[in-house]
Amino acid sequence: MTQVKPISETKVVVGLSGGVDSSVAAYLLKKQGYQVIGLFMKNWHDDSVTISDECPWLEDSNDALIVADRLQIPFQTIDLSEEYKKRIVDYMFAEYQSGRTPNPDVLCNREIKFDVFMKQALALGADYVATGHYCRREELASEGKSIYRLLSGLDRAKDQSYFLCQLSQQQLAKSLFPIGHLQKAEVRSIAREANLITAEKRDSQGLCFIGKVRLPDFLQQRLASKKGRIIEIPNIPYDHSNAEGLQARSMSYAFNPDMGIDKGFHQGAHFFTIGQRKGLAVGGTKDPLFVIGIDTIKNLVYVGQGSDHWALWRDTLYIESSDLHYVREDLKHLTEVKARIRYRQPLESATLITDSERGGVYLRFERKQSAITPGQFAAWYHEDELIGSGVIS
Repeated sequence: MTQVKPISETKVVVGLSGGVDSSVAAYLLKKQGYQVIGLFMKNWHDDSVTISDECPWLEDSNDALIVADRLQIPFQTIDLSEEYKKRIVDYMFAEYQSGRTPNPDVLCNREIKFDVFMKQALALGADYVATGHYCRREELASEGKSIYRLLSGLDRAKDQSYFLCQLSQQQLAKSLFPIGHLQKAEVRSIAREANLITAEKRDSQGLCFIGKVRLPDFLQQRLASKKGRIIEIPNIPYDHSNAEGLQARSMSYAFNPDMGIDKGFHQGAHFFTIGQRKGLAVGGTKDPLFVIGIDTIKNLVYVGQGSDHWALWRDTLYIESSDLHYVREDLKHLTEVKARIRYRQPLESATLITDSERGGVYLRFERKQSAITPGQFAAWYHEDELIGSGVIS
């Protein structure tokens, strides 16, 4: 088990984002007697793609400074924009260009907050790094060693364990999540009682520690617009359950222009994602159009009418062996799990099936799932503990 220092001698660096959750995390740790330091991460310099009145980084930094002053804790800003560009932004551009949809928040936690940021915090002498995530961490003893569990937050509407699905045991060993046992309303109440400036501040909806971003503008910095066709595929009843083998069931549907009718034009297939409804600028259909397929080579976007379109629904996905990650290596033998393919999606019963030839795994759901999207993360749980995850192929 971990050697425990007295709380009064334990130094904790809190990632102060300028929001209410991290503010209360710092407040609770200070109240418990820890030596608390506040650090704000600056990850982005280009304000041209940020909606400045929604959540600009400068306003967040100022709010974080005011909170630190209120709590009488040391505070500083660290610039991680170079690492963020290399590890997150460049990855995002490459994924979108290939027709996949990345999840920058999951990557930001793995690559920035709990890697680059954590290393800098530990270099300052910190024993732990704390964030305002709605999740919980528990330590177990096994054969004289510590095993760390990543548990769902008790506020099910705010549970953020999915965003931490790529963390390792080494990262969890140095992490604290002070508000994971609280409801959001309780967090705001605590902030009001502590007279914190962030008590009534709206939650950020933007990319990790950047602010709210116009994604098309962001992508157009490097991905050029290119006019292409939008093709509607009829919603003819189709039974995919008879597809032969798990590999066939896990593959995205293949379309060609002859299968549908032209509905208009787009400005770049790489700007769209499976399941997208807004941004098509195509009208005149009985039911709303959803993106059901993307071909970035031929620059084609395939759409279908209605959220019940057959091409939006599949029951199986595949994760390459190189994209597999286990928070709990000792639980890799579990095959009957609960899983989700996006944040806030209710957990669904699923089975993990190893591909003996390629080494990856199939994740097969009991019920079909809507808009299984390559590039996104699937995460699976045993009860309320997140045990593994991977990038959807």
